Amino acid sequence: MAKKAKKQQQSAGTPATVALTAAGVDFTVHAYDHDPSHPSYGEEAAEAMGVSPDRVFKTLVADVDGSLTVAVVPVAGSLDLKALASAVGGKRAAMADPALAERTTGYVRGGISPLGQRKRLRTVLDASATGHPTICVSAGRRGLEVELSPADLAALTHATLAPIGRS
Repeated sequence: MAKKAKKQQQSAGTPATVALTAAGVDFTVHAYDHDPSHPSYGEEAAEAMGVSPDRVFKTLVADVDGSLTVAVVPVAGSLDLKALASAVGGKRAAMADPALAERTTGYVRGGISPLGQRKRLRTVLDASATGHPTICVSAGRRGLEVELSPADLAALTHATLAPIGRS
């Protein structure tokens, strides 16, 4: 079962939790023991926390017409690259090179958070997030998630809301 810690107990930690604390938004940290042999970081998080995969969102970095763009979509589905490109006024999108995504965000694959990134990237949050009072996203390392309202996530990342996920 996931261990929970309130934001007051997690003011220092990852850049994501530091950014959330500095912004003064309500959030909950969920920590769990990461299993390196699990085939999916997002599904592992949902299982470990006992949360529906529709409420756990993965952070993906894509290249849209030469610009890195963050896509935040439910772990239960996948990213629609055409929809992502359209959401930001682009023509073509492809998944970014993982090493470039890590260098640019400051996080490791499987732990990339949409919050507290080294370089602020344009962000698109799947519109399905607004159907939940709270969602979970990576807190900046494998085995650590933050739960917060979709509105707070969108505001803090200056995200565009668009239907970019597919089931």
